[in-house]
Amino acid sequence: MKPNKPFNSFGPKGLLIAIIVVVGLFAVLIQLKDVAKDIGTISYKEFLDKVRQNQIKKVHKSGQFLSGLTHDNKRFETVVAERPGDFDLLEQHGVDFSVSTPSMSTGAWHLFLILGILMLLAIVSGAYFMRQMKNGMKGGGGSGGLFNIGKSRAKMFLPSMIKERFSSVAGAHEAKEDLQDVVDFLKDAPKYQRLGARITRGILLVGEPGTGKTLLARAVAGEANCPFFSVSGADFIEVFVGVGASRVRDLFAEARKKAPCIVFIDEIDAIGRQRSSSVGGGNEEREQTLNQLLTEMDGFETSKDPVIVLAATNRADILDKALIRPGRFDRQIVVPVPDLVSREEILKVHLQKIKYVADLDIRGLARGTPGFTGADLANLVNEAAIIASKKNQEEVTMYDFEEARDKLMLGKESKTMILTDYDKKVTAFHEAGHALVRLLMPKDTDPLHKVTIIPRGRALGVTHFLPEREKYNRTKEELLASIAAALGGRAAEELAFNEISTGASSDFKYATDIARDMVCDYGMSDALGKRVYIDSYERKGGFSEKTYELIDAEITKILNEQYDVAMKLLSENRDKLDKLSYELLEKETLYAAEIYELLGIEPRVDLRLVK
Repeated sequence: MKPNKPFNSFGPKGLLIAIIVVVGLFAVLIQLKDVAKDIGTISYKEFLDKVRQNQIKKVHKSGQFLSGLTHDNKRFETVVAERPGDFDLLEQHGVDFSVSTPSMSTGAWHLFLILGILMLLAIVSGAYFMRQMKNGMKGGGGSGGLFNIGKSRAKMFLPSMIKERFSSVAGAHEAKEDLQDVVDFLKDAPKYQRLGARITRGILLVGEPGTGKTLLARAVAGEANCPFFSVSGADFIEVFVGVGASRVRDLFAEARKKAPCIVFIDEIDAIGRQRSSSVGGGNEEREQTLNQLLTEMDGFETSKDPVIVLAATNRADILDKALIRPGRFDRQIVVPVPDLVSREEILKVHLQKIKYVADLDIRGLARGTPGFTGADLANLVNEAAIIASKKNQEEVTMYDFEEARDKLMLGKESKTMILTDYDKKVTAFHEAGHALVRLLMPKDTDPLHKVTIIPRGRALGVTHFLPEREKYNRTKEELLASIAAALGGRAAEELAFNEISTGASSDFKYATDIARDMVCDYGMSDALGKRVYIDSYERKGGFSEKTYELIDAEITKILNEQYDVAMKLLSENRDKLDKLSYELLEKETLYAAEIYELLGIEPRVDLRLVK
């Protein structure tokens, strides 16, 4: 048998039922009001005239109020005068009449009914909000209700709910190694305290979106087998000043009860942004929230068991200095965009969720995705599976991954774009120019992967190059070769058609950026010496106009020289340019092996490739 619940323990569902009942009563009242609308009010003289005209059928007198019914069944009301002779008049004209003691009129009855319904609604609502206030004062969790607005919105995960471990995180080897210290301390704090070591109070995970910062934080909690509080920085901010600070206090109060534990604040830049030096302004709520966070992190010493704060951001440069000083966020751990080895590991994790061909070149797939984050790689695998499913395939092939990568990087293949034969020919020579210049340049450049003239997104064609390894340093010759290859498309157009088009706009931007970095940042200009100019060049300050003119002249010189290099290579190999261009017109997409065989060029072999 279920115990009876007290009246004040009903929740939102009970309040909803009560409101429905009240609304039903209002509906009944409206019906009664509609009936009342059929009763007309007339003057007493008009009533007597109707009696004399034999229009009145029946009347009833109650005090001074008289109600009745006409022969055509219309109801009426009037106020009577105390004249006994009028009853003789009613009797003479055959009116059926009756008399009773005074009672409430219809209008007064409606008024009392409305007041009763309003009182009932006030009692029900008051009981509900009193219950909410009582729970709020007791510190009950949750974010529902007006009186819980200052409660923390963090979600707590018990150790049994956290399945992630460091083994669940592919790549990020250095970050996992740094976080292992936190795991060790949470598991065995006396090991460090016996020598007087103080564990890091806060750790800031810094990295681009999608690099796995949240996953790493959950893995730390999983490894340490401790409770995990997760909240976003935006969850602290509210329109009411002081609410954010209240939520911070509540979060850390709950965390200390569950210590040792981990508090994870995602997107901490939402509340940790650099405070304004001006007085007042529209950031008072955010700054109060930040001040409370700083205070709570300083107060960890009062807790016997450790509470570790992990926070994530991709904008560490805008955080308040007081937040990232030693004693609060002692460490900043960079979670980088995965390198070649890490991308291969991440792909293997996501590939476990789909069916793919046995001979899938995972290493080649990792090489073809430089700059992809873990989230990007997960999206790539899913997109490839979708493409294969549309074609009713049993397994996902390398071609599906190529298609998915091109779609994510360049856009969906444009099947409705209608190009003239001349436009296709120009595009074919343009892309052939890029590819051929790259093939004929020094061996330390990225090797060719494929060339296509199928329009995608805003590009009419694309030439792909795949890095053989992760490159952390590039030589001057390699940069010059990249510029020449970028300008090879325009050079091929001019050589084949003796005219130029607008298709090389993005190529010029890419080439100009490299040349500018060489001059202003890498110290690769003999005329300007071994120094950095890039900051001042952007801000237009700190150097004379002559220096700026020299910088512009050096950039232009590099671009013109490499354009001449591209033009010379293509002129000397015009037969290869024509052969590759017409083969592209016929097949639309050519892979590196096909191009090597077509042009009789020895395939690239990089002896420095790290297996």
